[in-house]
Amino acid sequence: MSEVTSAELKALVARIEILEAEAEIRRLQARYMFLCDTPIPEYGVKSDEERIELIMALYTEDAVWEGVGEYYDNQFGRAEGAAAIRRHFQGFWKKDQDPKLLLNVHYLTSEQIHVRGDVAEGQWVHCQPWIFSDGKALLRSSRLNNAFRKEPDGTWKITRTRTENVFVAPLKEGWASDYPSESVLLGP
Repeated sequence: MSEVTSAELKALVARIEILEAEAEIRRLQARYMFLCDTPIPEYGVKSDEERIELIMALYTEDAVWEGVGEYYDNQFGRAEGAAAIRRHFQGFWKKDQDPKLLLNVHYLTSEQIHVRGDVAEGQWVHCQPWIFSDGKALLRSSRLNNAFRKEPDGTWKITRTRTENVFVAPLKEGWASDYPSESVLLGP
């Protein structure tokens, strides 16, 4: 058996670092979507304020959240910095929201992750059904082009969430008949 050269070992370490970064970014993106689902599946989280703080822990202080394209420019706009992104989410989950959001689930597909050292970009397509307390429902699909950075402590964080509409399709009232008012999946 031949010995591994220093160059081969260095190349192997680089490949492993990329695979580990991709795995962390995949978990980070999935965690973000998971925390945005309604009802929130994170056991023990009792308020949207708690949810927002968990989401904000995934972002860098200088992050950007933006909706782009002819449909999302006016609907979501652009939030620059953690404080502005927090306000964006606080507006989304208002206490007195009427109609209330009863169900919202994110399904991710078409993943592409590109790691370049301590920065990365990822693209996904997502689809999500929405049900509101007034009986309205819709199916929304978007493309995501997000950016990530490895922080000095070794954790990956989101530096940009960028979403563009693919389609919005109204659904007939009652299309989904059985869904929970709260999630207990992760409970003891």
